[in-house]
Amino acid sequence: MSTIEENASVIAKIAAERLSRNDGKRILIAIAGAPGSGKSTIADKVVKALTGERINAALFPMDGYHFDDIVLEQMGRRPFKGAIDTFDAHGFRRMLERLKVNEDDVVAVPVFDRSIEIARAGASLIPQSTEIIVCEGNYLLSRQAPWDRLEPIFDFTVFVDVIEDNLRKRLQDRWRSYGLDPEEINRKVEENDLPNGLAIISGSAEPDRRIDNN
Repeated sequence: MSTIEENASVIAKIAAERLSRNDGKRILIAIAGAPGSGKSTIADKVVKALTGERINAALFPMDGYHFDDIVLEQMGRRPFKGAIDTFDAHGFRRMLERLKVNEDDVVAVPVFDRSIEIARAGASLIPQSTEIIVCEGNYLLSRQAPWDRLEPIFDFTVFVDVIEDNLRKRLQDRWRSYGLDPEEINRKVEENDLPNGLAIISGSAEPDRRIDNN
């Protein structure tokens, strides 16, 4: 079993324990970290581990709340997509609150399509029968307003730690896989993704659990 799988298994067990003590009410888990930290992979494996234990679980990525490129162009922030001010923080919080109270028979949530760098509205459905929602994203534990209103919504929080050199390499590999030229990769990583990642690491509140994914 890999380190990622071991960490996912531990998080899934903690989530299941929280559910058993919550009188059947839905549980929300936050997995936060810098871009390239591996939080998305871990979150996906947590959902699969829970499903394997016959617990109804769903994944809810924060990235579906990116502002559209047209809006970012109007803001003059298109080159800095992924920075904390390029997301709909209030809309995302309202959706978390809606998911937490679990009053609707089904909730449609947006999902970010990385192949086109655009969020698709209503791309995933979370039914009322979902017992645990695993939310992953960069700014889930941010201390910056209004993001600092998110942390109290979650029942358990996790932060994925990765050192700067590893983040840089993973981010370079990510953009290389999309066929970008070296100059554009360097611009994206050094001028946007890595500075965002370091700001996330320094600006996040202390989680319930830290995991090392180096």
